[in-house]
Amino acid sequence: MNAPAQIEKGYGPVWHKVLQQTGWWHSFELPDGSVIKGVNSLESLKNRIAQFPIPADLRGKRVLDIGAWDGWFSFEMERRGADVVALDCWDNRRFHEMHSIYNSRVELRNMDVMDISPATVGRFDIVLFFGVFYHLKHPLMALEKVCSITTDLAAVDSFVIRDNFDPNAQPVLEFYENDEMEGQTDNWCAPNLACLMAMCRTAGFARVEFRAVLPYSACLACSRSWSPPNPDGPKAALLSAFHSVNGGINFDSSRDEYVMCGFRTAERDLKRQDVQPSIGPYGVQPITVKSGGDDIWYASFKLPPGLEPGWHPVSVAVRGGPVSTAGRVAVDLPVPASNPRIEGVCDGATWQSGAFDPRRGNILSIWCSGLPDNTDRNNVRVFLDKRPCTVEFVEDAPGTKQINVRVPESLDSGSAEVLLQFGNSSAPPIRLQIL
Repeated sequence: MNAPAQIEKGYGPVWHKVLQQTGWWHSFELPDGSVIKGVNSLESLKNRIAQFPIPADLRGKRVLDIGAWDGWFSFEMERRGADVVALDCWDNRRFHEMHSIYNSRVELRNMDVMDISPATVGRFDIVLFFGVFYHLKHPLMALEKVCSITTDLAAVDSFVIRDNFDPNAQPVLEFYENDEMEGQTDNWCAPNLACLMAMCRTAGFARVEFRAVLPYSACLACSRSWSPPNPDGPKAALLSAFHSVNGGINFDSSRDEYVMCGFRTAERDLKRQDVQPSIGPYGVQPITVKSGGDDIWYASFKLPPGLEPGWHPVSVAVRGGPVSTAGRVAVDLPVPASNPRIEGVCDGATWQSGAFDPRRGNILSIWCSGLPDNTDRNNVRVFLDKRPCTVEFVEDAPGTKQINVRVPESLDSGSAEVLLQFGNSSAPPIRLQIL
């Protein structure tokens, strides 16, 4: 890690003067050995990319360069063998000039960073996000979009405000309403180092490593996965994984949704940094870790950006130990058409079939066939004589789903109708005897 430099404002007018004189933001070495001199020297460009753990051989990898400008980083990634897409919000003729000189195959897309997604640009092993963050009015949302299309590493480099460069300091973000920063109206904000790191973690990256401070920026390596686990480390056993708000197993990736997982471990005094949850290939930093008593713990964490529609395994590790066995959650799966049928009901306390005794408890157990795998407590509804019941849990049973509900209070004795609905479908009602 480089020794912290003093990052000062006041560079803007000098840089813009040089830009007006040369017309180039990046410098380039041409095939004949001559050099195009831009605002950023070849030495500074090479030093900037060297701060990140990007291999020299990128054959078989896809790289996205966001805010490509003249394209030096795009062409450097291509030189290393990567399949490269360069993205910028304007069509820079100098990029095209260098593209022709290098006989390059880099694909240039004119697109705003807020429009990127797996659907619009695909997914990339490595994403370069250099000098863009502070130009954005909605930087955290942009970081989430960057995370969604990154499968391995995002190299984040941004101007940061001057402080002691302590990653554990109070996160601070300066906001510029007009042209307070260097007279530019597109300079919207500047974080301190702690804030930049915190926002990258909040966006969904598992690990955010402070790599260096350069004369005008800080460099972070943001990884989608945890470090390789230690097979001899502390063990954890996953008990459950569910939606932190509605308790179901279905998640909508277009929303800011969070997963809660319960797990068992013999470890004590766990903090957020001690727990490593994952969904599919992506790790996520927990936002809360709480004890449930004895050996039980609960952790909540953001649904990782960029998951494809379908079922995804959920696992957890503690203090870098082995990964637990997995549960699963459904992401962006529609509620399918179904033909539910109630196969039986019984008292949750006495297990008496076809009857319910409110003096013994308030749980009614229902077995229903014809329901899809992603049935959960949030998308199935049960009514007892048209009064809604609270669904406590849904779990698989042989050939059916077991659905436990909490019945309303003050039930009258006698026959009552049990009705179950799923999506737009309803099971034929059955009768239950209230004792």
